[in-house]
Amino acid sequence: MTGTAASPGAGHGVLFDVDGTLIDSSYLHTVAWWGAFRQYGHDVPMAAIHHLVGMGGARLVDNLLPPGRDRSEDEDIMASHGALYASHWPSLRAFAGAKDLLGQCHDHGLAVALASSAREKDLHVMRSVLDADAFIDAATSSNDAEESKPAPDILAAALEALGIDAGNAVYVGDAVWDMKAAAALGIPAIGVTCGGISAAELRDAGAVEVYEGPRDLLENLGSSAIGRLLARQDH
Repeated sequence: MTGTAASPGAGHGVLFDVDGTLIDSSYLHTVAWWGAFRQYGHDVPMAAIHHLVGMGGARLVDNLLPPGRDRSEDEDIMASHGALYASHWPSLRAFAGAKDLLGQCHDHGLAVALASSAREKDLHVMRSVLDADAFIDAATSSNDAEESKPAPDILAAALEALGIDAGNAVYVGDAVWDMKAAAALGIPAIGVTCGGISAAELRDAGAVEVYEGPRDLLENLGSSAIGRLLARQDH
C-alpha cells in the first residue's frame, strides 16, 4: 500500500476503483481472461467474463469454471491472465476527466484513495497512465486484502490508509461488485457506466447515483454524493 496510514478520524474522503472507473481497461481484462481460459481448454464466452471483471481473480475463475474441474490449474490460469493483460499495458488510457476529477476532489480538501484490487505491478502502470499522484493520498492493491470484492476488505484498507471513517467517505466504481463492497461498509457508492455495466445493474446493486464516467461526474460534482460530502465537510 502506498500512502501514510493514520488512525480513523473525522476527515472526509473519496475512494476510487481504478480498472474500468478511471482507466479504460475492463475489456482488455476480458480479452486477457478469455485467452487464459482458452490456453487451459476452457471456452468461456466473453460476455460472461466481462460481467465478473472487478471480482478478484480467484473468485472470477471459481464463478466461471465448473465446480468439478481440476483446481490445480487455477493459479496457472490467473498467472496467464496477468501475463496476457500485461501485454496490453501500452494500450492503457485514462478516461476523459479522470485526472481532473481526482484533482478537484483533492483541491476541495477531500482525501483521495485508489481502492484497487489490481496486482501491485498493474497498479503501478495504471498510476503512471493516470499521472495524478499529486492528488492521491493512498492506494491499495491485491496485497492489502484477504478477500476480494464483493468483500469490502480493499475499501476497509483504503479507509484505514486515509484515516477516515466509512461514514465520511464516498466510493466511485464501475462494477456490481464495487457497489456491493461499498454497501457492506455503509459507504454511499457512485456508479459509472464506462466500464460497460449498465446503470440499471449498478443501481440494483446499490449505487446511489450513476454517471457515464469521470468527466460526467466531474461536470456534476456539486450535485453528486461527493458534493454532498463536501457540503458536510464545510459545516
